[in-house]
Amino acid sequence: MILAGVLASADLGELLGLLPVQRAGFALLLAAVGLPVIGVVIVGLDIMPVRFAMMHVALLGIAVGLLTGLDPMLCALVACALAGAGVAPLARTPDGLSGAMGLLMSLAIAAALLVLAVSGVNASGAFALLWGSILSVGTADLVVLGALAALVPGLFWWRRRDVALLLYDRELAQCSGVPVRALTAVLLVLVAVAVAGAIKLTGALLVDALTLLPALAARRLGTSLRSITLWAVGIGVAVNLTGFLVALRLDWPPGPVLVLTAGALVLAVHLIPERSISTWRAPASDSLPSSH
Repeated sequence: MILAGVLASADLGELLGLLPVQRAGFALLLAAVGLPVIGVVIVGLDIMPVRFAMMHVALLGIAVGLLTGLDPMLCALVACALAGAGVAPLARTPDGLSGAMGLLMSLAIAAALLVLAVSGVNASGAFALLWGSILSVGTADLVVLGALAALVPGLFWWRRRDVALLLYDRELAQCSGVPVRALTAVLLVLVAVAVAGAIKLTGALLVDALTLLPALAARRLGTSLRSITLWAVGIGVAVNLTGFLVALRLDWPPGPVLVLTAGALVLAVHLIPERSISTWRAPASDSLPSSH
């Protein structure tokens, strides 16, 4: 409440001098490096239901944390990581994964509500995290986001050929000797952890602002996995910093502002005529599977 009063009365320069605001800005910068690359995975593998399922799993982890007295965010991260690894064997086809996600969503939300009900824990605290609490970002959150910022781009660079083939065509990747099952499992765990790691920034319900939306714009602008990934990170940085500054200046909640900023950019990119994009795009020979 005291911090909210300060934010309402201070100008932008004073706000940027506050430690919670600086932590939040640094967290968004770290998120812009790792999370849009996760969005490239989500779009490339066509696993949109995964992020919805992980929102519910994150709520279950938070509920368990509130019940046991453990860190709710740590419990959410562990729950999402285990869930991502658990559904990996079912990801052999998009249909199989969609069915698994539907089952996981139902079970996770039911279990979360049951834990909250029988424990007497105030559910408002758990659901508040789904809407985000960016100014409460702590050291542990920065460590998680920093790890994602290092691991996700690092994996893409280290196994760029394998990742490109998997995102391009699963059967082609299998025939080319790519360890499809193991790589898919790793990517699903990273997607799950990324959803949990972004909870405090935008809330799990608005995590698309940091993951999916930059990737959608990048897919329009890039032609290879490398160029799409670079575009996604660049767009993520621009959206996160712009949206955060606008939210601070207008004293609006950052989560919705980030989503609207990212959504506006996606719409703007898709309104650019294809002919205009083709004049400065990478050559057509720099295609997804051959750029590695």
